[in-house]
Amino acid sequence: MLDNLKKILNEDQDPKAIEKITNKLDNLLMSNEHIGYIAVQKKPAVNMFPDSIVVTNKRIILCKPKNLGLSMEFIDYDWDDIEASFVKEGILGADFTFSTKSDLTHTVDYLPKNQARKLYTFAKEQLDLLKHPKVETLIIEQPKAEVIEEPQVVEEAEVIEDVATEEVTNYAEIIPVEQSGYRDEKQFPDDKSGLAELSQDELFEKLQNYKKLLDNGLILQGEYDNYKKEILSHM
Repeated sequence: MLDNLKKILNEDQDPKAIEKITNKLDNLLMSNEHIGYIAVQKKPAVNMFPDSIVVTNKRIILCKPKNLGLSMEFIDYDWDDIEASFVKEGILGADFTFSTKSDLTHTVDYLPKNQARKLYTFAKEQLDLLKHPKVETLIIEQPKAEVIEEPQVVEEAEVIEDVATEEVTNYAEIIPVEQSGYRDEKQFPDDKSGLAELSQDELFEKLQNYKKLLDNGLILQGEYDNYKKEILSHM
């Protein structure tokens, strides 16, 4: 409370009057409400119980002593209800006037000029805050993406099994007859000289041999067809 008094007091104010008002307002202030300034009347004639006006960050409070100062009447107006405020300076002091949105006008006269100016400045600041409220920008920290290390996959070396190679001794099994140049007279007799002398059973046996050679891939289909044609012509 003493710190607030030091901020509010100036050379034109009576410290005892300010302390008396602040003590009475102590139980009237809302949470997060603080007094911005207090202005007290100073009439030319002796005035034992002057009116005063208090401005806080939430409202304007008119303080009027009653019953010879034994009690006090408080009338308050929220800043949301205030339309405008004015100061009119005269020879003996200044008048502070404010109007409400419901067309009510209140004036506190015979205020010291310095007090009236500070009162008007504080009221102007509060009204500007209502018209242009401060927007607090919240800085939201982006959550850091968690880096998940993927397990490394170690590829196993492909194992190639050694296949035992079989030595080929009979090249006639894998080399076509046309490439090898080999010709068995029993399997490949002369077309015209040998077939005419063979019996039906021998011709049939020879045809079966050609079929086996075809199945084993030793002769081509065209060769087999030619041999078959020749054999059937002698049967």
